[in-house]
Order: sequence, then C-alpha cells, then structure tokens
Amino acid sequence: MSDDQISLPYFAAILIILGFIVRYLFFNGGGASPAQSPRSPEALLRARETAVERIQQMFPQTDRRTILWDLHRNGMNIQNTTERILAGRLETPPITFQPPAPPPPSTTSASSSAALRKVEKPSQPDLITRYNLTNRITSPTATDETVNIDHKTKAWSSNRDERQASLQKRREDMILAARRKMEAKLAKGKST
Repeated sequence: MSDDQISLPYFAAILIILGFIVRYLFFNGGGASPAQSPRSPEALLRARETAVERIQQMFPQTDRRTILWDLHRNGMNIQNTTERILAGRLETPPITFQPPAPPPPSTTSASSSAALRKVEKPSQPDLITRYNLTNRITSPTATDETVNIDHKTKAWSSNRDERQASLQKRREDMILAARRKMEAKLAKGKST
C-alpha cells in the first residue's frame, strides 16, 4: 500500500522541477544576447519597415508618416492600423513626430525590380495583325454577313476540327465587325 502513494518530498521535488521547466520555457527574459534578441534596434527597424510596407501595399493612398505614427501609438499592431484606416479614424501625426527616413533600397530589390521590368509582356499587336486579318479588311464583302447567318443556323458539330474552325471564324467575324463599327463611329465623328 505504501508503493501506491507518493511521499511529500517526492511531490515537492516534482513541483519544483516543473516550476523550473515552465519558467525556462515561458518566462525566459534575460538569457539571449542582444544580436539574437527580437528587441534589437536592427530587428525593430526591419519589423517597422515591413509593417509599413505591408500597409502601404493595401492602402497606397495613405501617407507613410501617418502609418508610422499609428503603428508607434498602437505598439506595431498592423491589424489595428488597418482597421483604423478602413474606418477612417486614422489620426494625422503631430508636427513634432519626425519618423526616420526609409532605408535606401538594397541592391537585391533594385535587381529584382529590373528583373520584373524584363519579365513584363511586350506590347501586343492589334487584333488584325495578331490573327492575320489584313486581307479581309481591304475587301469587306457580303460574304462575311452571309457567313454570320450560317453560323447562327448551323448546329454544333460533333467533329472537334469543325468546331475549332467554326469558333475561329466567328472570332474573326466579331473582330472585323467591331472594326467596322469603330470606323463608322470615327467617320461619323469626323463629319460632325
């Protein structure tokens, strides 16, 4: 029966050990070096600039200085600042508040923005050149209109190639019709 019970000294030792473990895991305050601490000036600067950048991506019309002031007031809480902006309750900072200048763009961000410029799509040619419809522009005939009537009455084909040809023809006809409407509108505008 004595084996089933825990004595008082064992129970106290277990409590003390658990207390040290909890203190070490949850309340470790001064053991880290300043370089590793999340409270170092470099880490705070990076966190602040990241927060400002995130908010300015969501709300580009909002001034950087105003965002910094609100983040400074609410302890770097991005969610509270975002809610204030959405609610229209963002206060203008006092004249005495002078935030530090934004850090200069690093070489990696400059190279990435240059790479983005290279990735941008080149300007697309107009639809007439893209679909090679120049020969059909020069001679708008009645055959184009009869083809449009045929498309409306013809049933959907079960052959894949016929469907594709039909859809391409309809696309070309729509492009040419839109061009004719625009030319008519421009001619009407010039005449008036």
